[in-house]
Amino acid sequence: MNEIQVMEIVNQALYLIVKVSAPMLLVSLVIGLIISILQTITSIQEQTLTFVPKLLGIFLTIMLCGRWVMNSVVEFFTYLMQNIPYFIKG
Repeated sequence: MNEIQVMEIVNQALYLIVKVSAPMLLVSLVIGLIISILQTITSIQEQTLTFVPKLLGIFLTIMLCGRWVMNSVVEFFTYLMQNIPYFIKG
């Protein structure tokens, strides 16, 4: 296994991490933005107010996207396991 193969695997792994974490991060961002706007309008400056809505939103997103996330991770792991002999030889 040479440096190019290692870098290719690392790039694929980083892309997978970004791809599967994006839905949860986007939901958290949107909920945080909405709560911040509501806090600004109502002049309630409580830092812990965003925690529960974000937590519920992320749990809901995981429930909706969990199968896709798991399939993506399993697909990448299967690719790695099937190509171990190629990686060792190369």
